[in-house]
Amino acid sequence: MAKETTAETALAPEEVVSARLAERGRRLALPGVWEPPPGDPILHHTAGFAKTLCSAVFITGLDPDDAAANVGGFTAPFEYRDRVVECDIDHASETVRLTLDNGVVRAARRYKSQGCITHPLDHDGIFFTPSDVSANTPDPATTPWPMGDVLPDEPLPSEIDQAGLDEAVTAAMHPDGMTLGFLVTHRGRIVAERYADGLDHHTPFESWSMGKSVIGTLMGTLIQDGAYDLWQEAPIPEWQGDQRREIRIGDIMRMSSGIRAVAMQDPEYKPEMGYPDHLYFYTGGINSFEYAATRPQQWLPDTVGRYRNCDPVLTSYLIRLAVEGRGENYHAFPQRQLFDKLGISRFTLETDPYGNFLTQGYEFAPSRDWARLANLYLSDGVWNGERLLPEGYVDYAFETAPAWQADGRPIYGGGFLWKNRGFPIDEDYSFFAGAGGQYAIIIPSRELVIVRHGKYRGATDGALHLNRAITKVLAAIPPSAG
Repeated sequence: MAKETTAETALAPEEVVSARLAERGRRLALPGVWEPPPGDPILHHTAGFAKTLCSAVFITGLDPDDAAANVGGFTAPFEYRDRVVECDIDHASETVRLTLDNGVVRAARRYKSQGCITHPLDHDGIFFTPSDVSANTPDPATTPWPMGDVLPDEPLPSEIDQAGLDEAVTAAMHPDGMTLGFLVTHRGRIVAERYADGLDHHTPFESWSMGKSVIGTLMGTLIQDGAYDLWQEAPIPEWQGDQRREIRIGDIMRMSSGIRAVAMQDPEYKPEMGYPDHLYFYTGGINSFEYAATRPQQWLPDTVGRYRNCDPVLTSYLIRLAVEGRGENYHAFPQRQLFDKLGISRFTLETDPYGNFLTQGYEFAPSRDWARLANLYLSDGVWNGERLLPEGYVDYAFETAPAWQADGRPIYGGGFLWKNRGFPIDEDYSFFAGAGGQYAIIIPSRELVIVRHGKYRGATDGALHLNRAITKVLAAIPPSAG
């Protein structure tokens, strides 16, 4: 007897999931419709391209042609780059100007410690005074890891298979994956590390949404300081006269705020709907905090989980409100509050033209600095005897977000950490993740951190080789090692 074919059984499994998610979202939605951001998408794509080239050349140090062909495909899709008819890279001013075939120019320039910033379409510059923020850390060249870069001379414990780790590194660095850096720490010690030719442990890599975890960590430090409570209603000024004032900080950091802002990953999204807010935060040349705070509500908080940049941007807004509210330097805050304490000295957090950190994805850091941050979570938020994150915060970050659980997708936690998704790891794990195959994977039961960075173009093959490398790492370091 032939199987009955229905609209649902005719779909691929992922389409079935998307259809169910979309239906649940429609059923729970509050009144209202989404209005796409203004502007021609090609102008936004090219703004992203200008910023991508600026950061790749002047922060990471890549060749411009290599960068144009292989990196930053998230805000600057490769298929639109041929619309650029002139590329002017000014090394003296560290500026990139791209001229489109319609004559419009999009530009980005490096501004001191704030990195490369997209210029608005109608203003060739920015709207704040940039500043240089230097690290206040010991000299990394003479200071032992993890506060510095000097690694121990003693051999690894005998139960760790050094040859197996070497095989893992070789697998991770397969040229098809365009991997730029691969690093493993066990119990806080670097046990494997390699970089692509011409790069090293000083090289800051594009990291994309790994930066969301920096936002979550900075918020955690403010909660530890008493500036906020995780479960208080978020004091966003623009929300105090309506229902949005009931959204809690903990909901926002679980990607469960319910704010209406479309992302490409949304099951409801189709390209013909318009340019997504998720990208507009980067490419619009706007005050990103103001834009996020003025989005309406789509669902009640803690009801539906959606991966949208509005939530980390709102968390960044809360951070700025708290920091400036107590009279501190906002742009120096991440370095002084967190990075100095972890031995991190080469982390660049880029901003919008109004000086607001766009750390939901515009940040550059070496693999070692990501390993330091990940190890803070392995140590329950304590570093050098100082509690930087409040008790219970790491558990919150590693727990599955209830709204995502209700959606049937138990893959997102709190503080902008992913959970148990896509890697050949049987134990419970969480990870920082960024577009194009950027990862810092935290496996608490093994006391392991695995960091991988690569060129955006190599993400698909890079994931295949990373999975092979992870399997070899887990085989080389048994649970009892050390």
